[in-house]
Amino acid sequence: MRNRGYPTSSNRASSFHLHWLPRAELQSLGVTITIPQNPMSPDLYFWALQASFAAQEGISGGAHLGLQWHQQYPGGTAVNWGGYDARGMILAGTDSNLPSPIGNPHTRAYPWRQGSSYRLTIEGDRDLGPGWWRGAVTDLETGEEQAVRSLHSPGDRLVAAMTWTEAFCRCDAEPVAVIWSNPSGVTTSGDDYVAESCSTTYQSEPDGGCSNTDSRALPYGITQITGVSRTNPPGTLLPWTSI
Repeated sequence: MRNRGYPTSSNRASSFHLHWLPRAELQSLGVTITIPQNPMSPDLYFWALQASFAAQEGISGGAHLGLQWHQQYPGGTAVNWGGYDARGMILAGTDSNLPSPIGNPHTRAYPWRQGSSYRLTIEGDRDLGPGWWRGAVTDLETGEEQAVRSLHSPGDRLVAAMTWTEAFCRCDAEPVAVIWSNPSGVTTSGDDYVAESCSTTYQSEPDGGCSNTDSRALPYGITQITGVSRTNPPGTLLPWTSI
């Protein structure tokens, strides 16, 4: 059991994931994210929506879009949209109109607020054409959408959708929660897609993960929490709504 100290993984983070079910091939997808309370720890937290890019030849890479608690950014809040091709090389992308005080092309300053909800969306960039994927975040309180940037991948569809938490804090840091809700998208055939459930995975202790992370169903979504007893082991199927 690893309930104290920092994770011992290569990037010193403990990650845990929610794999959307049923699986589908999508042309766009999105999810709502709410962070009820800012972390007390100054360490990095990353909460993201992820998908792989697929082409006729197979998987051509993947990317993740999410919010970060990052102390090198104003107010400790940032948004990240980046990914890798099938060889593990960083995907090329457009410039962003959001600033980055540390010059990171993927992580940009974004003033998200604790307790507010935001919509993360990944979709094809119609202005740039095939192979370009746009990541955006929408403040659901104000309705303002902010495009982060667009990434280039030879994939023509999105597969293996998931949401996850990557926590760089000590395993015994104060608990921090994120709430995910309304996972949906549009299939490659143009039909609406709504995830019905998800399967849980956790970074194992031998791989450096913390033992005290957990994913739990709520009446209106699913929460991921650090620093608590695990009630749902790997492979648990959680419904997106339990009403």
